[in-house]
Amino acid sequence: MTPARPRVLYVSDLAYDARGRRYCDEDIYLTSRLRARFDLAVCHPLDARALMADFDLVVVRNSGPVLNYRAEYDAFRAAAAATGARVYTELTGKGDMAGKQYLIDLFAGGYPVIPTVDRLADAGRLPETSRYVTKPKFGADSAGLLIVDRAELPGLDYTDLLVQPFIDFEYEVSFYYVDHDFQYALHAPRPDRRWDVEPYEPDEADLAFARRFIDWNDITHGIQRVDACRTREGALLLVELEDLNPYLSLDRVAPACRDRFVEAMTKALLRSVS
Repeated sequence: MTPARPRVLYVSDLAYDARGRRYCDEDIYLTSRLRARFDLAVCHPLDARALMADFDLVVVRNSGPVLNYRAEYDAFRAAAAATGARVYTELTGKGDMAGKQYLIDLFAGGYPVIPTVDRLADAGRLPETSRYVTKPKFGADSAGLLIVDRAELPGLDYTDLLVQPFIDFEYEVSFYYVDHDFQYALHAPRPDRRWDVEPYEPDEADLAFARRFIDWNDITHGIQRVDACRTREGALLLVELEDLNPYLSLDRVAPACRDRFVEAMTKALLRSVS
């Protein structure tokens, strides 16, 4: 039976210095709205494992790159599984929640993703270009990202490393979901300003593209952001499926859209504890 006012442990690193965003503002806003329906406390990600037993639901939001606290995050996941703790987003995600191996697997499976490999022996499967992007498998927020020349590929340490071609895309676009329900889309018209985003009206083809990855991930309870780039040829390619702690850019949507998102999230959290 769902408690009249479920107890929510809201996980956020309020002091995290994100590039081009203020994580804390978004979480201050969301918690101020969610308190109307939940008894809610905010904690740092390093404290979540010790505190979660006293709550009905753990909501992981803007908690920063797991790369910064990998051992503690693994311990939190293990404890949640052992105790049956409810976590939102649920910890079964196959996207960034589990690292970026999925980009390699999806590329190998023929999905529309940026070509991605993790071995020098597979570099020939990538489109030939003068520049390549390398990033750690458990990175986020561009942590550890490097741009290298083709001649540098043989000298890289491929331990936990991804390699992708540097793509001259037109713009990036993100699709935001609560559980399996589409909420809104935002795009960055200028490739050099990733977080300078504006509302975007997706067409049916855009939504079908994003839905393909939402369905592949098969998460019942959670917030997901499908990030894609529009190539110069007009195609969409997946950049990232963020299912752990996607920043929502709620300050860039209209008030009515923000209200609908809060309502959708509130209903989703209630379903998670029912």
